Amino acid sequence: MSKRGRFSVLLPAAWPKRVRSAVIHTMSLAAAALTATRGWAASHVSSRVQLRAANERLEQELALVNEELRLKDARMQRVPGHERPHYAPVERLAILQLRALRGWSVGQAAERFQLSPVTVSSWMRRLNEQGPDALVQSAVPLNKYPDYVAHLVQQLKVLCPSFGYGRIANFLGRAGLRLGTSTVQRMTRCAVAPEPAPEPGRTMRSNRMTKVVARYPHHVWHCDLTTVPTSMGIWTSTGPFSLPLRWPFCWWLVVLADQFSARIMGLAIFRTQPTTDQVRAIVARAVEDTGVVPKYLISDKGDQFRERTFRPWCRRIGMRHRFGALGQFGSIPFIERLIRTIKWECTRRILFPFSASAARRELGLFMAWYNRVRPHERLRGATPEEIHEGADPRSAARAPSPPSVVRLALRVRYLEGRKHLPIVKLERVA
Repeated sequence: MSKRGRFSVLLPAAWPKRVRSAVIHTMSLAAAALTATRGWAASHVSSRVQLRAANERLEQELALVNEELRLKDARMQRVPGHERPHYAPVERLAILQLRALRGWSVGQAAERFQLSPVTVSSWMRRLNEQGPDALVQSAVPLNKYPDYVAHLVQQLKVLCPSFGYGRIANFLGRAGLRLGTSTVQRMTRCAVAPEPAPEPGRTMRSNRMTKVVARYPHHVWHCDLTTVPTSMGIWTSTGPFSLPLRWPFCWWLVVLADQFSARIMGLAIFRTQPTTDQVRAIVARAVEDTGVVPKYLISDKGDQFRERTFRPWCRRIGMRHRFGALGQFGSIPFIERLIRTIKWECTRRILFPFSASAARRELGLFMAWYNRVRPHERLRGATPEEIHEGADPRSAARAPSPPSVVRLALRVRYLEGRKHLPIVKLERVA
């Protein structure tokens, strides 16, 4: 305490040089504290506390997205106006539509999209220009069959932006409209790289590079563990440079899948790293639900699978436990690719819940959508359930008639309102 009765803080020598590092550490610690607090609130008995935590989480997410856009806009503003890339004619119409919906003035719209007010006014005056050189253009008129099909493909790409060309072709093929991947790519006319196609002959059922090849459903199962962050990540600037691998910072996820059909047999979450007994219970529950014991169970060399009681338990129920071969196609990479799909198409597309019941519900919905609705490139557009049941809907698909005889409409609905779980269907409208 100083002579005047005030508290004084002893600062290290040359402290201004450490201010920027201190800011980063403070932000990182604040994120960790918020994650822990929200985890406590999500499991609170009061629904009011849970709702308050959810609202604050959404408000923070919106603020972070706005800050991200502000930084990107600031970067674009430093580029001279005549050197900035031009908006495409279709994008200009979309900007004018957004301006009408938001009620922006010419100046506000120009400020939002890094334009001059004169440019926006020029777009408004030339809205009704015709021809291929029009300044503002809409979609191609749907007056012939290829344009109509292209419109369906482009609409599906807008509604489901994460879909690659192969995925779009598989979804439409299941609905009866057969299109090639290159045709879909040409129709979308966007600069998005297609998903890499599998090498010819490299399917799980015909590949001979692995020591254990699945020849029928429930022949070979795979099991692995991973972590799913409850926020955008689990990195922090303070030692040991990551947050604890446990709830509320992340969930531990156990994935069990069938190699032949790519069907997810079980998903389970835990607050801490699961034990051998917990993993064994998941496998036993899947065996009980299906009524079938797989011949092989393949895993990595994690602690849960190297425990001395795990392999004897597998033998007692009639199953052989094998460790996956590193670097061989169809072994460990199969389950790792599935885990990447779960993260990319589910857990990273939503604010993954802190509540265990809500997290299980989201994973259950994804598991149902993945097994029953999502077509697979490796399965030639079929779903895991169809391969499991021995059916192939694409074999009965027929090419649509010309538009003078039949017209098709694209119907996209979402499982339980989840935008990342689309269900695509083609219907005849005329």
